[in-house]
Amino acid sequence: MKYIPKLFLETTVFNFYFEGKQGQKQKDAIRLFEEISKGKYEAYTSETVIDELRGASGEKFKKMKVLLDNYIKKIVIPSQEARRMTSIYILKGIIPVKSKEDALHIATATVNKYDIIISYNLGHIVKIKTIIGTGLANLHEGYRQIGLSTPTEVLEYDR
Repeated sequence: MKYIPKLFLETTVFNFYFEGKQGQKQKDAIRLFEEISKGKYEAYTSETVIDELRGASGEKFKKMKVLLDNYIKKIVIPSQEARRMTSIYILKGIIPVKSKEDALHIATATVNKYDIIISYNLGHIVKIKTIIGTGLANLHEGYRQIGLSTPTEVLEYDR
């Protein structure tokens, strides 16, 4: 039986799906959802992401809700353990306190044993400092390193 990677979709992926500019990021976000629908990946997200998506206009949120309903296998509620890991990422200076939700996305995906966080947040999530820092913190706390990637990187890797 073939292993199906478990992806945690962060807020920006949903936003770029409806970007409107038809740029490469939007095309790749759409393609990622197509690959999910074909069973190439399992997609997960969290209540924290849903809360962030609610900040969009009512019409855009309705469209994003359709994506959630059609493609997301499970919406997880961040656990106490995820909140503890969030604190570790912040205390170690891996992610700034003002970006606590970004740390919570990574921690939630980590404690739920997902393979890769998919995000277009290059400021705090998909960047070398975060990849190395969370990887080391996770290993120290008994978790495995989690992948942090854009949709483009995941789609290109699998070609």
